[in-house]
Amino acid sequence: MSGEDYPSDDDKSFVSARSSHHVSGQDTGHPPSGSRFSPKEEASLLAESNKLKADANSLFAHGSFEEAVQTYDRALSSCPNYLEYELAVLHSNIAACHIKSEQWKEAIDSATKSIEALERIDPLPKPKESQGTGQGKLQTQSAPSAVEEIDDETAEKIEALEKSGRTRDDVQKIRVKAFLRRAKARSETGGWAALQGAYEDYTFLATVTNLSPMDKKTVQKSMAEIGPKLEDAKSKEMAEMMGKLKGLGNSILKPFGLSTNNFQFVKDENSGGYSMNFNQNT
Repeated sequence: MSGEDYPSDDDKSFVSARSSHHVSGQDTGHPPSGSRFSPKEEASLLAESNKLKADANSLFAHGSFEEAVQTYDRALSSCPNYLEYELAVLHSNIAACHIKSEQWKEAIDSATKSIEALERIDPLPKPKESQGTGQGKLQTQSAPSAVEEIDDETAEKIEALEKSGRTRDDVQKIRVKAFLRRAKARSETGGWAALQGAYEDYTFLATVTNLSPMDKKTVQKSMAEIGPKLEDAKSKEMAEMMGKLKGLGNSILKPFGLSTNNFQFVKDENSGGYSMNFNQNT
């Protein structure tokens, strides 16, 4: 099944013991600022979070999407808030539930939280500067360089991730799912800004080298479909904006016996600029 349809992102568990009790004095995954739980406390909270996640996965599989979201939220509350990978999985799973319920805005928000959590573990390469400002010029993520530069803080997070039994490939797997889900929700939301965001998400996904054949097909098809929709949405919203500006202008000019029809903009084909002409008789 496609990664954007089923939330079971994480079948592995690096906590072998399952515990149904909370740590004494702590019933959430939020330690004092700047600190971490002890290994025993962390294991207990994470075991509880994993149990709730498994319950939520089961609810999702049976089509109980609202109950699944509630249970994933409980898993988030139990999970230590510095375990970014686990948080990213849960947020991505919640996004999948919202997509099934056609709650597009909520799906976008949850998928974005997943992407941001993974970014704190293993940041993507900085985007290339966009070339030019003409129509259709979009910023896209640059491909990783041959020698990737990683700062000390990121290196520590990656080392901690690997000690927990995860790899950067695992991060990339969840990142792909979250981008697919956000792109899907954005494209369904419609509107110029949402469609542009969806196109940029799919543009990034098109640079991922290890996409599954099904996901690659989804990305290619979606990009081809979004192009015309994006131009239509842009034209429609520009027309609506100009209509509102014209209405505002008419309300200001009316006391003077004028309207926006008295002003005509003429494009200079040589320079590409516009000049404004006033016509009293219009």
